[in-house]
Formats: sequence, structure tokens, C-alpha cells
Amino acid sequence: MAVLTETDRARVWRGLMRFWSAQGETTNLIKSDLRAAVDATDNWIDLNQAAFNTALPIIARTNLSTAQKTLLFCAVALMRVSVEMARRLFGEVD
Repeated sequence: MAVLTETDRARVWRGLMRFWSAQGETTNLIKSDLRAAVDATDNWIDLNQAAFNTALPIIARTNLSTAQKTLLFCAVALMRVSVEMARRLFGEVD
């Protein structure tokens, strides 16, 4: 999967700021620090996608599309943060 465009990185950056603001969460980051974190995360994903693919069981590696593998990664990462957030995205997860 390709690195995000500058437009999409900005969308993630703005979306995170709006989400955390709506939740009343603070990060102690200034906007440029958060943007640098978004950029670094996207770069890390690009550099490590082969390792993730290799870590998958062969049946998943060969039968899931790139988009499905990405959603799998995001679903597991999201569940590590919050069941409620996973429910917002996937519906019931119990």
C-alpha cells in the first residue's frame, strides 16, 4: 500500500486534532509535533509492511488483499486502545 499523500496526511492530522479536542483529551503536543508524528507513522508503516506481511500466517498472506491486511492491522491496533472505539468502527465486537 502506498504512502499517504500530503492531503491524506493532513486529513489524518486534522482528524486526530478534532477527535481529541471533542473528547477533551490533551496531548501536550503542538500542531507541528503531531503532524511530524503522523508523517513518521506513515513512513514506519511503509518501511515495515513487508515484515507485517511475513508475520501473517501463509493462508492470510496469500488470500487477503492489501486493503484487507491493512484493515486487519488497524482493527487489532484499535482494539488494543479501546473496545468502544472498535465498536464505533465495526459495530458489535463481543
